[in-house]
Amino acid sequence: MKTALIIGCNGQDGKITRELLSQRGYGLVCIDKDYVGTHGVTFNKKTDIEDFAAVVDLVRAIKFDEIYFFAAYHNSSQEKEKDKQTLFKRSYAINVYSLFNFLEAIRLHSLTTRLFYAASSLIFADTEDAIQNEETSFKPNCIYGITKINGLMLCRLYRSKYGVFAATGILYNHESEYRTEDFLSKKIIKTAVDIKKGLKTSLTIGDLNAEVDWGYAYDYVDAFTKIMSIDEADDFIIATGVKHKVLDFVKTAFNYLSLDWSKYVQEDKSIIHRKRKALVGDYSKLNKRTGWAPTTTFEQMIKSLIEKEGKNSDGSK
Repeated sequence: MKTALIIGCNGQDGKITRELLSQRGYGLVCIDKDYVGTHGVTFNKKTDIEDFAAVVDLVRAIKFDEIYFFAAYHNSSQEKEKDKQTLFKRSYAINVYSLFNFLEAIRLHSLTTRLFYAASSLIFADTEDAIQNEETSFKPNCIYGITKINGLMLCRLYRSKYGVFAATGILYNHESEYRTEDFLSKKIIKTAVDIKKGLKTSLTIGDLNAEVDWGYAYDYVDAFTKIMSIDEADDFIIATGVKHKVLDFVKTAFNYLSLDWSKYVQEDKSIIHRKRKALVGDYSKLNKRTGWAPTTTFEQMIKSLIEKEGKNSDGSK
């Protein structure tokens, strides 16, 4: 039986990875803030990922086949910026230093362990390139993007210098029913469903013309696992290569619910605290190395999100 550690297991990607690997018969240790859960593995000690000694104890004790590092600290574009000192310190503590703890623990005690690090398309935030690939120059414009570059570079260092299998996924926007309401996709879907049920009467969007490369999180998690199965670790863009306007997302969601979006949706640019460029990823390198390509269309993704939101809001799972 293979064993895997999922760090940040209560976030979107962590939850879906947990579901997928448990279906595949993995033994799992899943950790998050003040949480530890297991499946087929005996381990119930809470592990602070910022505590190097605790991380070493965990990795040395179980010698996982795979580690998925999804833990992250960040601000959304519609969320007021946190105190800068707190944002800086916590971003580095979670996105970089905690990753170092696991890479070093692997180097010291479990060189057969494979690690996947979730980076972000925001490492390219201010790029002039219409489509980005793995050779695109880094151009972040926020501390989150900067720390994700640092994490990616740490993985490169441990690959080249120490022989650690440390792969990086440069993730573009990807959605599922597990998104929280500070994410635009969830806000649109939940509000549309609530309007259909008569629970709300309007939806306010910051920028209907903003463009996004949107994928389905279940497709992306499949990519994570394919990356973990290749011979040599590397950095890979995980994206769809197609961009859609926020208005496209709104229209598709409301049309599926037989609602006239124009009667309910209003735009208020003041709720956007940070403007973002349209980022579109080229996943051809990943496709060549693993055969991966997105299988869920934009419209299919939105249909699935609406159906799952409707079930969950009715109290069913």
